[in-house]
Amino acid sequence: MAGLLVQAAVISLYLAADSLTSFYTLAVIFGGTYGGVMPLYAVLAREYFGPHVVGTVFGAATMLSSVGMAFGPLAGGWAFDAFASYQWLFIGSALVGLGAVLIALAFPPLPGKEAEPAGAVA
Repeated sequence: MAGLLVQAAVISLYLAADSLTSFYTLAVIFGGTYGGVMPLYAVLAREYFGPHVVGTVFGAATMLSSVGMAFGPLAGGWAFDAFASYQWLFIGSALVGLGAVLIALAFPPLPGKEAEPAGAVA
């Protein structure tokens, strides 16, 4: 969830990027966080739904995320054509990221595992 929150925050910070250096710095942070979060989806799919349907669940999640990523350039072009700025694309993307955080918060604890207190070492 922290990774998703960082992604949403970085996307919103693109609104303040005023140089190529700040743009690339944000891109590196976003990309590093994205690379850290994405592999966890397969693990979470298996833990929540079991190994017998992990392919179906992960395939559906991958398909939906691919459709969303394919829609991004279209939305970006439309937003720029309509508003002469990418501001609303960044705002919308940050809201989608916050929505992902809310969805993650709505997931119940894993079956058979109790929530550990913050700072606990397993």
